[in-house]
Amino acid sequence: MEIPVYLFTGFLESGKTKFIQEMMSDDRFNEGEETLLLLFEEGEEEYHPEYFASSNVHIEVVDDIEDLNDKFLSSLEKKYKIKRVIVEYNGMYEVSRFFDALPQNWVMAQILMIADSNTFMNFNANMRQLTFDKMQASEAVIFNRFDDKKDKNEYHKIVRGAGRRIDILYEYVDGHVEPDRIPDPLPYDLDAHIVEIKDEDYAEFYRDLVEDGSKYEGKILSFKGIVAVDGTLPPKTIVLGRHIMTCCEADIFYGAFVCTYTQTIALKKRDWVKITAKVKFEKHEVYEGVGPVFQAISIEKTEKPNPELATFN
Repeated sequence: MEIPVYLFTGFLESGKTKFIQEMMSDDRFNEGEETLLLLFEEGEEEYHPEYFASSNVHIEVVDDIEDLNDKFLSSLEKKYKIKRVIVEYNGMYEVSRFFDALPQNWVMAQILMIADSNTFMNFNANMRQLTFDKMQASEAVIFNRFDDKKDKNEYHKIVRGAGRRIDILYEYVDGHVEPDRIPDPLPYDLDAHIVEIKDEDYAEFYRDLVEDGSKYEGKILSFKGIVAVDGTLPPKTIVLGRHIMTCCEADIFYGAFVCTYTQTIALKKRDWVKITAKVKFEKHEVYEGVGPVFQAISIEKTEKPNPELATFN
């Protein structure tokens, strides 16, 4: 039987406990199914199970992240005969540590990040990698304790650096909640005959194509990239892309796509080229399935961009 898991991330004193307490006290969410409330930290705010909508909630505290593994979690499932799991996760732990420990039948149902709008900017400035980790994994980021003195654009920009599809909500001190309505236009015209991807927009382009590739089918695009070649690739096939830094140096990766060409041009590893190509989604061994294949209309060697590393604006 699949066990749905609801994961709430955020730093200490961000309001996770209050959020979960109110949720479990609402009989619209708590209908009596056996529930495991798994805590990875204990802040000043305490839970009050007497106010939960049902006595079905079993609280377990994980004092040491090293104790977290699938056997431990499976033992809790058997112990309490649970039907679902609610997790209050420690903001100092990477989310992947929790994912790696999940039993096979535990399925992520929802991931939310709760952030105190008064301290978020400081956490983001001083612990950017951990902040980015939480945002990138979440379906939504909820900024609580918000007020009109704060600039939504600043919070919006930081979250959008982690993903274009993350919902953003602002919970004000009086309790009302406002969704983020700031538009996110792409920095290039996807309806142009040839879509020109500027050097400074490559990271945004790469992420959008990966997240919402269907709208690129059949489009003609032009961009710069660094060549990767492999003896296992078919003739006149390369992998082309750029190194992208998502939040810090530890997260740099090569964001690239398969490209095919018919021109007579000698390409070797680490050559910089500018390609104009039509995008087709096809099955390819590099993707181990279907992915975007750029069919070159023209390809020529060029100078590397400055800066060479692609980042999110």
